[in-house]
Amino acid sequence: MHPPCRPVLHSLCQPVPRTFSSTARPLARSSRSALRHAHRNIPKYPHGPSLLYKQSNFGLYGNVRPQFGNMVSERNEIKTRRKWEPNIHDKRLWSVALGKYIQVRVQARVLRTIDKVGGLDEYLLGESPARIKELGMEGWKMRWRLLQDRGVKERLRRRRVELGLRPQGSEMFLSDAELLGEAESVGAKGNGVLDERMGEVVEDGEEEMTDEDVERMIEEEDRAEKRRRDASMASRDSGQRPSIQP
Repeated sequence: MHPPCRPVLHSLCQPVPRTFSSTARPLARSSRSALRHAHRNIPKYPHGPSLLYKQSNFGLYGNVRPQFGNMVSERNEIKTRRKWEPNIHDKRLWSVALGKYIQVRVQARVLRTIDKVGGLDEYLLGESPARIKELGMEGWKMRWRLLQDRGVKERLRRRRVELGLRPQGSEMFLSDAELLGEAESVGAKGNGVLDERMGEVVEDGEEEMTDEDVERMIEEEDRAEKRRRDASMASRDSGQRPSIQP
């Protein structure tokens, strides 16, 4: 007489279903696809994504990159290659304009800068070209979200009124320096109008500036700033007053 057969547990042989995920598979595999999806409805970032350190496109990294060097032995001076990673933290930062916390990966130096300027909103709404370059792709997206807030739009509208400029419906990426430049242009010529997207003064009858023109202008400003800095350092070493060439 054969022993009774044990029942087969079919539930153990069935495959386990995948957990639910709202992220599309191509977006999870490619950072380029994720960036294209996240920035599909906002203006183009003038400096473009970082191609050397791609994870900096998804946080406030402040243009930092991994540093490479050598570990030197004290006894026989043998050099061993090593790598220094940026000091990155996952933080929940409060946004006054949006009224909620924002989860973001932020570098330690950028975190100190945020505390110094008075909060995340003031850091994202900074007007200097160096600040715009420091934001990166993620900071540019967060800046766009802030500029869609009604309170931020009203703040920029009051700033235009204080400078004696014509109020507009959407100031978008205007800054203090750009508004001052427009005020000087309007006071001198009287027929300049401000391009709402990039804050460039466009004369009547002329074509608007393209992305290549804006990028070329930013490169020229960076080179001029480098020449001024080099002239200042040279004059500091010689003890003379710097003579800055335009």
